[in-house]
Amino acid sequence: MHLSALHVVGLVATILLIIGIGVYSGRKVKSAADFSSGGGKAGSWIVCGAIMGTLVSSQATIGTAQLAFSYGMSAWWFTLGSGIGCLILALGYAAPFRRSGCKTLLQIVSQEYGPTAETAGSIFCSIGIFISVVAQILGATALLTTIFPLNHLSAALISIALMAFYVIFGGVWGAGMGGVAKLILLYVSAIVGGILVYGLAHGFSGLLETLESLLVNSPLGSLSDLTTTESLHQRFTSLVARGASKDIGSGLSLILGVLSTQTYAQAIWSAKSDSTARKGALLSALLIPPIGIACILIGLYMRGHCITADEVAALQAMGQAIPEGLIQLDSTAQVFPVFAATFLPHLMGGIVLGTLFITVVGGGSGLALGMASILVTDIFARKSKRVKESSRTNLIVTRSTIMVILVAAVIVAVLVPGAMINDFGFLSMGLRGAVVFLPMCGGLWLKGKIPGRYALVSIFAGPIAVLAGNFLPLPFDALFLGMAVCLVILAVGLAAGKHNSANVSTH
Repeated sequence: MHLSALHVVGLVATILLIIGIGVYSGRKVKSAADFSSGGGKAGSWIVCGAIMGTLVSSQATIGTAQLAFSYGMSAWWFTLGSGIGCLILALGYAAPFRRSGCKTLLQIVSQEYGPTAETAGSIFCSIGIFISVVAQILGATALLTTIFPLNHLSAALISIALMAFYVIFGGVWGAGMGGVAKLILLYVSAIVGGILVYGLAHGFSGLLETLESLLVNSPLGSLSDLTTTESLHQRFTSLVARGASKDIGSGLSLILGVLSTQTYAQAIWSAKSDSTARKGALLSALLIPPIGIACILIGLYMRGHCITADEVAALQAMGQAIPEGLIQLDSTAQVFPVFAATFLPHLMGGIVLGTLFITVVGGGSGLALGMASILVTDIFARKSKRVKESSRTNLIVTRSTIMVILVAAVIVAVLVPGAMINDFGFLSMGLRGAVVFLPMCGGLWLKGKIPGRYALVSIFAGPIAVLAGNFLPLPFDALFLGMAVCLVILAVGLAAGKHNSANVSTH
């Protein structure tokens, strides 16, 4: 794709701005506590920025536009579920998290069920977060290979280099301050893009009319079984176009994932007060869903003006003519970046491209920080007295761990370059929820009532059930299977705990 000088100016200026904020925020880091939790001094907008800096990432932007290109409104589940999750985080969990006196969610589990449960949970949670880090690198790679003549490996390496600048110097301060700046840029980008699409398409009805003229009763529409107006409306205007169990399950994955992910809890712990933490999460709940709507409009607009390389190959194999005037995409992951480079004024388009890239970079770096905090606090510090007692050593190990995570994620991303970004996101969130959510709730509100061995079994069984369910022809989302398994095990444990208490009181 050809970029003008104004495109490049806007893109580079945006990236340099965020890097500068990351370097500046590094001056606030004097200890491991400053790095991991901001020293408990963050305001509500820093909390909001830290949450959104990770949640509003490649899945919420590039991935949502990608999914909307094929399934319309059902692509809203990532940002809608994120917003609901932040609302519940603010109202139900912010104060209990802070009162627990813990630094990680797994420490809440450990206090109640013992160190073995914490270690097992840490490993499974880290796997879940790692999957999402891979998704961020996939998004960044898709963006870079769209606008620059780069191969996947080069683009992936550039991505992690910028992720390192973004978070390694500043930790929560870098993620939070960068998140606020990114939030402003992203909202400007989304508003401009949404207004432009709405105007160009003459409203939502105009978008659907364009899709009808391109797809219904045409060979291109037959490739996606969109041969009638009814089938097209059912596909693009329904929140459950991919099936109620799949789409609702995806939304539930996001809700549980928000409540079960170290990165978002870390933002809550970084706040200077319970009220500040609650306000930061509420701001995130309010601000995230509209971004999804803007990305959906962009995805629908591009569906009416683009054709994929796979569709071109399929039409040629059928002996059908290729529709004229359409932009060819190598991958549906290119929907948003191609829109920004093609349909926006050049300087604005460059700013949007830079914002998208930083959005992805911020998401990956925030998740890597959360994963590193889990590994260092819940595993490494327990194995090494020096890591536990020396703030400087802890900080060095945390930063080194982040780099190892990012390099490992690049290797995986290069091996699966064509994967669907949001599929990684939903799996990652569901896996984290199945590991942490119910045992954590037990540790907060059912203290002393569930024997530790039952919690340990659920921590193993839940994520294994989720992973296995993804390979089985289930009529519902695999997350429901994992959560059901956890719930049954913990319910049995609760009953056993009551029985043991009754026996003790009797004797």
